[in-house]
Amino acid sequence: MNGHFLQCLYQASDLPPPTWHKKIMNAPFLLTQPKSGMFTGENLNETDFPHFVVELKPAKRSKIWQLKEANRCPLIGTCLSVDDLLRFAKRYHFKALSNDAFLLHIEMVNYMATRNPISEAVQKHLDARYQLFIARFESAKTDAEVLNLWKQCFTHGEIAGALWAALTHKEVSDETRGAIYADIHMHAHQMGAGQAADARRLIQLEKDHAEMKIAMEQQKQKHERTEAKLRQRLQGCLAEAQHLHRVEKNLTVLQARLATIESGKTMTEMGQRLMKLTIDNEQLQTTVRQLDQLKQSLQLACNKIASLIRDREILTEERDTLKARLLTVTTHDVPDELPHSCDEPQIQHDCVICVGGRIALLPQYRSLAEQLGIHLIHHDGGQQDALSRLPEMISRADAVICPTDCVSHAAYYQLKRLCKRNGKPCLLFRGTSVSSFATALAKLTSGKASINSVDLDLSEKITE
Repeated sequence: MNGHFLQCLYQASDLPPPTWHKKIMNAPFLLTQPKSGMFTGENLNETDFPHFVVELKPAKRSKIWQLKEANRCPLIGTCLSVDDLLRFAKRYHFKALSNDAFLLHIEMVNYMATRNPISEAVQKHLDARYQLFIARFESAKTDAEVLNLWKQCFTHGEIAGALWAALTHKEVSDETRGAIYADIHMHAHQMGAGQAADARRLIQLEKDHAEMKIAMEQQKQKHERTEAKLRQRLQGCLAEAQHLHRVEKNLTVLQARLATIESGKTMTEMGQRLMKLTIDNEQLQTTVRQLDQLKQSLQLACNKIASLIRDREILTEERDTLKARLLTVTTHDVPDELPHSCDEPQIQHDCVICVGGRIALLPQYRSLAEQLGIHLIHHDGGQQDALSRLPEMISRADAVICPTDCVSHAAYYQLKRLCKRNGKPCLLFRGTSVSSFATALAKLTSGKASINSVDLDLSEKITE
């Protein structure tokens, strides 16, 4: 029944099959009430079909690929900016070069001839951009209203959005599209001519602007020179005014002093001050002489005290040396009377090297060592003897002693390394006197020699 109905409707219409089929499928249609018994088998004939009145209306707005080429070209050129064109060309890999806008335009227009991903994307983009104009043109219900609304927008310079909304409107006719195309075409010509005139005016304006800029710069420089001169003159006037003010002030003071001098009062005051200063000077000179005498007395006293302190230190060292020597002799002669000597075993070193010390006391050093049965070899700590001899001399000796306040830093650190490496006992002590040397030998023979001993930490702080 339905297939037969569509076939009859097709025969009743004057449209060719493809066009009729598209309008039936894409647009609503209205049918008048059929006569009763019209579709019964015996009453069905062709004369009954004219009673159907078909009113076809477009269902929705036209797509860009449904428009004529003459409409697609101005649409792309007007509604798509160059930046939009470049973005679409990059996205869909156009063949035209990105710096040739004309070829990109032609390629885009060619893509708009059919429905494809590019034309659909452009359709969606323009619908979103000009949705306000599309909504505005929805109020136009007829072709004439569309044209009238287009004219209003065109007059007010609202061209791009109005062009898209008008050309794709569902009520617009081909005649209206032609009129819109004519407006756009003539507008392009007028815009070209206007741009040429604007370009000429712009060139002239830029020339006038450059001339005015040069004139303004010259005037500015002239004003700056004038201002600099005026400022310089102003500074000079201010300096002169300050100078005059100081002169006036000094003149007032000098006038007051002159008046005082002329009255004789100043001479009297100056005489009194001179007498007072003379007396004070004599008293100060007497005090200075007394201070000099006191300084001399104090210096003599200090020197005497220092001499006494040195004598006391020498005597103390000699006492300690004699005690140590006496202790050594007593230890060899009467061992039972000294219990401490039993607790501290005596160590015999046949050969001992002394690094540093006073060269002038070397004979006394050797004499004390020989009394203890020790062969003493000496290295001056780098003053005259080369430091390269230290390894060989330390390896020959059984033990090492070093007066830390009379040896170089280099020799001190080198002998410490060598003693640790070779396992040689080493005694570090302060002082360069004979008694200090004797005390060091006594400690060394009693087995107290150690470079890491806590008792010797203070001895390791040496001076150059």
